[in-house]
Amino acid sequence: MTRLVSIVLFLALWQIGARLLGPHYLPEPVAVAGAMIAEARSGELAFNLGMTLARVLASFSLAMVLGSALGVALGRLPRLDRLVDPWVVILLNIPALVVIMFAYIWGGLNEVSALAAIALNKLPNAVVTLREGARALDPALDEMAQVFAFSRARRWRHVVAPQLAPFFAAAARSGLALVWKIALVVELLGRPNGVGFKMNEAFQLFDLKLLLAYALPFVALMMLVESFVLRPAEQAASWWRRNGA
Repeated sequence: MTRLVSIVLFLALWQIGARLLGPHYLPEPVAVAGAMIAEARSGELAFNLGMTLARVLASFSLAMVLGSALGVALGRLPRLDRLVDPWVVILLNIPALVVIMFAYIWGGLNEVSALAAIALNKLPNAVVTLREGARALDPALDEMAQVFAFSRARRWRHVVAPQLAPFFAAAARSGLALVWKIALVVELLGRPNGVGFKMNEAFQLFDLKLLLAYALPFVALMMLVESFVLRPAEQAASWWRRNGA
C-alpha cells in the first residue's frame, strides 16, 4: 500500500511539473503513456526491452561467477590477494566509459565486446564484496570441519557457502543496479538495438516522450526484479546463515 501511494505521488508531481515546465521540457504522463502504447503495438518496445534484458542477464551472470570465484580466492589466499589487489583497485577506478570504448576499439562493435565491457565494469565490485566475505569466514567452523573430516564438497556446502551467501546476495543486489545502467551506455555507443539505442535515437530527435517511453518500462522492470527476486534472495541468504544449511 505504501508503494502504491508513493507511485501515485510520483505521478502527481510529474503531472504538476509537466504543467509548469511545458511539454518541451517535460511531457505529461498521458503523452508518455501514448508513446509507450504505440511502441508496444509496433513490437519495438518488447524487442528492445528483451535485447537489453538479455545483455544484462548474460553480463551480470558472467561477472558474478568470475568475480565470486576470484573474490573468494583472494580472501582465502593472502599472497594472491597482495599480487592481484592493484589490478582490482585499477578496475574499480577506471571510468566505465573508458572500459566500454577500449572494448569496442579492441574487439569491434559486436555483441561479445558489449557483454565484455558490461561484465568488466561489474567484476571488481563482486570481487571486493566476496573477498570481504571470504575474510570474514569463521576459522572455528573450519576447524570443526577438519575434526569431522568433511570432504571438500561437504565443507563448501555446510560451512563456507552459508557464510558467503549474504555477501553474494549483497553483491548481486548492488551489481544489478550497476550493470543495467552500464548496459544502456554500451547500447548507446555501439549496438543497433536495445533500450540504450532507442534512448539515443530519441535524444537525437529531441523526443522526450519516446525517451521516457523506453526509460520508464525498463526502470519498472528492474524494480520488479529488485523487489521480487533480489530482495527475497538476500533475506533468504541471511536466514540460511543464521540457521545453517
